[in-house]
Amino acid sequence: MDKRLLSVLNDSERLLVLQTEKAELAKLDEDGLADLHDRIRRARNKTVGQYRRGGASKVGAKGGRGKASQQNQRARDKAEAFEVALAAVSSALAAAARRSAAELKAERLEAARAAKANPVAAPASTGRARKAAPAAPTKRTRSDASAVSKKNASTLAAGARRQAKRDSR
Repeated sequence: MDKRLLSVLNDSERLLVLQTEKAELAKLDEDGLADLHDRIRRARNKTVGQYRRGGASKVGAKGGRGKASQQNQRARDKAEAFEVALAAVSSALAAAARRSAAELKAERLEAARAAKANPVAAPASTGRARKAAPAAPTKRTRSDASAVSKKNASTLAAGARRQAKRDSR
């Protein structure tokens, strides 16, 4: 972070922004990054709002936006510092989310491979009847597809009949 931007922040704001350094972000997990992202976003929204309101109030007194903007430089720098911090946290959070999604996908694929490679074996005869494992879903045939379309048509017709009954009242 630029020292000029850090110099306009107060102590609590500076501590918040310093948590967005790469070394600090690397220590956080996805939930920690999400919490930090929320705190930075709230601080950014607050400073941007103050910057805009302060600039708008000075326009009338100074006689124009250009002259008023010079008086509002500190607020603009604060808002920029939080924008930079939010960008850093957002990219770290996105990277953590991508890693998490890749891990979950790998786990699901591994579970699917294990289930496919090791199907449920026929139970040994113990004198008790056991429930058979559900059949694996098969590809939809033409009769299945036509049954679905008939059901959809029936649902639409029933809805149309209900609406017609209401309209006739």
